[in-house]
Amino acid sequence: MINLSHELAANVITPRNRDSFKGTYGHVLIVGGNANLGGAVIMNAQAAVQSGAGLVTVATDLTNKTAIHARLPEVMVVDYQSDLTQTIKKADVVLVGSGLGEEIGVLNQVLAHIQPKQTLIIDGSALTMMAEQNLSLPNAKVVLTPHQMEWQRFGEVTIADQAREDANWEALINFKTEPILVLKSSATQVYLKDDMYQLTVGGPYQATGGMGDTLAGMVAGFAAQFQPLGPAVLAAVYCHSAIAEDLSKAAYVTLPSTIAAAIPAYMQRLAQESISKDPVDTKQEE
Repeated sequence: MINLSHELAANVITPRNRDSFKGTYGHVLIVGGNANLGGAVIMNAQAAVQSGAGLVTVATDLTNKTAIHARLPEVMVVDYQSDLTQTIKKADVVLVGSGLGEEIGVLNQVLAHIQPKQTLIIDGSALTMMAEQNLSLPNAKVVLTPHQMEWQRFGEVTIADQAREDANWEALINFKTEPILVLKSSATQVYLKDDMYQLTVGGPYQATGGMGDTLAGMVAGFAAQFQPLGPAVLAAVYCHSAIAEDLSKAAYVTLPSTIAAAIPAYMQRLAQESISKDPVDTKQEE
C-alpha cells in the first residue's frame, strides 16, 4: 500500500507551457444527467472546467441546457438522445454515468463508439446498468469510480470484502480490459497497475450529495491534460480531498461546488512548488 501524497500531486501538476492553446489541454465529453438528475453533470462539468480541461461538452437531457449554460458558459451542450458518434470521436476523455438513471440506450452509444486511444471514466448509473445488463468493458483506457454499493454490483465484491485488497485485485484482473479503480469510501483507495494507493486526507465534512460527481469531473479534467493516465488519476483523487480538508478549517461541510471553485488556486500552488523542487520519490511503503 502506498499513501497518496501532496508530493505526488505536485509532481503531476506543473506550470503550463506558454506556447499552448485550449486544444493542448484536452476535450472532455460528459454524458449523463437525465431530466431529474441534471445537477450531477453540472457538478461534473464545473470540476472539469475548473481543473483546466481545454474544452468540455455535456451530452444530457435538454431540460438541463438552460441551467448548465447559466452556471457554466464555458461548456457546450448537446442532446444525449441524438447520434453521439461524432461527438464521442472528437473527445479525448469521456465521462459517462453521473445522473444517467436508466438511459441504457445512451450508455450503449458510448460503449459502442469509444476508441482504444480514448480514456473512458465510468461512474454512477452507468456502473449499475452495466452490472444489471452484464455489459463488458470496452477496449479503451478505462477508469471506474464506484462507491461501495456500485462496486458490489459491478465488481461483485461484497462491501465486507472490499476491505481486503486481494478481493479487489481479483475482481479487476477478471475484466478483459483491466481498469484503474477509484473505490470511493471514507478511506478511498485507487488500484493502479500493481499498486494500491490509500487516500489519507479528507473527512466527514465531504459527506454530501454530489461529492462523487465533482471527483469524477476532476478525474476527467486531469486525465485530459496530464500524462500518463495513472498519476493524473492519483493527483485528482488527492487534490479533491486535500482541497476539502483545507476548506473544512473554516466550514462545517465542504460543498462540491465550493471544492470545484477552489481547484484552480490549489493547482497553482502545486505548480509553483514543482518549479522550486526536484522530483522526489513519492512512494511511502507501509
